[in-house]
Amino acid sequence: MSKPIIISTDPVTLVGGGDVKSQDLAEALTIAPRLIAVDGGLVAAQAAGAAVEAVIGDLDSAPPEALAQLAKERQHRISEQQSTDFDKALRHVEAPLVIGIGFGGKRIDHQLAAFHTLLVRAERPCILVGEEEVIVMAPPSLSLDMEAGEVVSLYPIMRTTGRSTGLKWPIDGLVFGPMQTIGTSNMATGKISIEIDEAGMLLFLPRKYLRPLVAQFLQGGARWPVRER
Repeated sequence: MSKPIIISTDPVTLVGGGDVKSQDLAEALTIAPRLIAVDGGLVAAQAAGAAVEAVIGDLDSAPPEALAQLAKERQHRISEQQSTDFDKALRHVEAPLVIGIGFGGKRIDHQLAAFHTLLVRAERPCILVGEEEVIVMAPPSLSLDMEAGEVVSLYPIMRTTGRSTGLKWPIDGLVFGPMQTIGTSNMATGKISIEIDEAGMLLFLPRKYLRPLVAQFLQGGARWPVRER
């Protein structure tokens, strides 16, 4: 288990080096006011005029002029190259929830790597905010009031099973996996309830459900246990 760099009883915002819109960052900070930059995300955070508590990563993408604006004790360089900067940050932040801004929109390989980190660190709830959707590693159980016809996409990155109510196409009895069944472009018929048996299912919801999703995690419901590594 990694020793925490940041310990917070409140949600934390991580800002990465992908597409970062100032309004998205501002919204995230109303939910998760402590801001941690992930390597090159420091540039976007400073450009938005946000107060950065720390920067974490191998710091190969944070330019010297950006680092010069942050006290040395707030710079946390982790030089190993076996993990991404997002992984480095997520595993060193101990918080009830993390909101991730700037982890998509530029390079698809970086976005795929972020999804991998959501799986590897499934015990650390993290919501990635995109332009039109929010993405999370589906927890063991989730219930949300939704409008009929809204998209609920489920994409497995490892084998898992589950159950649902309130989906147009129920997932009960299906075996999901990258080489098996996927569940993209499902639809809500109203309030949804989803249970997942094994961490490994990405859940994509419309962006408007960011705050209801945050509330689900902060209620202290079921969390994935720490994986053996």
